[in-house]
Amino acid sequence: MAGWFRRLLQKPKQSSIHTSSSSHSSTSHSLSSSPSSFSSSASAWSSSSSSSTSTAQPGRPAPVDISSSSARWAKSYDVCICHSEVDLEFVEELVSYLESQPQSLRCFLQLRDSVAGSAVMTELCEAVQNSHCWVMLITPSFLQDPWCRYQMHQALAEAPMANGRTIPVLKDIDRKDYPKELRNLYYIYTALKENSFRQIRDTVLRYLEELCRSSTSGME
Repeated sequence: MAGWFRRLLQKPKQSSIHTSSSSHSSTSHSLSSSPSSFSSSASAWSSSSSSSTSTAQPGRPAPVDISSSSARWAKSYDVCICHSEVDLEFVEELVSYLESQPQSLRCFLQLRDSVAGSAVMTELCEAVQNSHCWVMLITPSFLQDPWCRYQMHQALAEAPMANGRTIPVLKDIDRKDYPKELRNLYYIYTALKENSFRQIRDTVLRYLEELCRSSTSGME
């Protein structure tokens, strides 16, 4: 009788132990699945953050077709090359390079494009007024040529705000000999001819694109 009674009293303990074990197992399973849920949430946040970051790209100006813009054709030339006759060989190479570009840049070359019989001063002034940009090839000969300096002053008078139209190009001179009138302008140095030609082309095209873009937005 006593043995039966003891066995009866021991049954709840076994059930209690089983319940505790089951509860512990359930808790362990819940804890083990918790990192997976956290990882999933973190992954979703990371994906959302990455997505929002990738879409926040700054806009860029739309490309402009300068070949059909009336603003470009309002002047006879895209660029006027101001130079000394001593530097004609270098200038002819530059003009050939610019005119062979896909944009067919129109260059004014004094000895080629001036009208025979016209006054030098008149031709120089009209070349400046009828060109969008002016390349100043600053060399020792340029600094000693009064007509070159005259044309330089005309260009500065035409566009005194240094808005990219005047492009100084230094060749065979030191920085100390750079004309004081141009000291507020960045210049291109011809250490490597090919690189300087590309820089001149890019500067002219940048100005023409901005000119055409402004003209288009003004018409809207």
